[in-house]
Amino acid sequence: MQLEQLAEPPLKGGASRIEEYGLLGDCYSAALVGKDGSIDWLCWPRFDSDACFAALLGTPDNGRWLLAPVDARARVSRRYREDTLILETRFKTDAAVVVIEFIPPHGGPPDLIRIVAGERLPFVLGCGASHLAPPRTSGCGTRAGAE
Repeated sequence: MQLEQLAEPPLKGGASRIEEYGLLGDCYSAALVGKDGSIDWLCWPRFDSDACFAALLGTPDNGRWLLAPVDARARVSRRYREDTLILETRFKTDAAVVVIEFIPPHGGPPDLIRIVAGERLPFVLGCGASHLAPPRTSGCGTRAGAE
């Protein structure tokens, strides 16, 4: 699997219709994830915090976190794992990748987890975040691990 930084969203248009969003949450905060792989709404670390991403209210310029195939012709399917708020989004072209995402229950600092797993390779996946709110006001940030 190859990762590329995207300057523009791979799919046309602004925010999706509200019924096309998946919900991630932990009873303290929530994120809305579009079928195009974009987190278009996230108040972090609590519901009453400033929005880190707010593309839902306008365009990608309002902030988003995108993980999506570079090939805009990719077929998309989504499902929640049984009895959970763990969302699996599967992108298929000649290859396939699944993005598994959730906000785990926490006793300390909150996390939003996005796991990318290749099913049929090679797969070119674009990633990018725009308009992250400063950590001092919202607690937004990113970190990567070798898990």
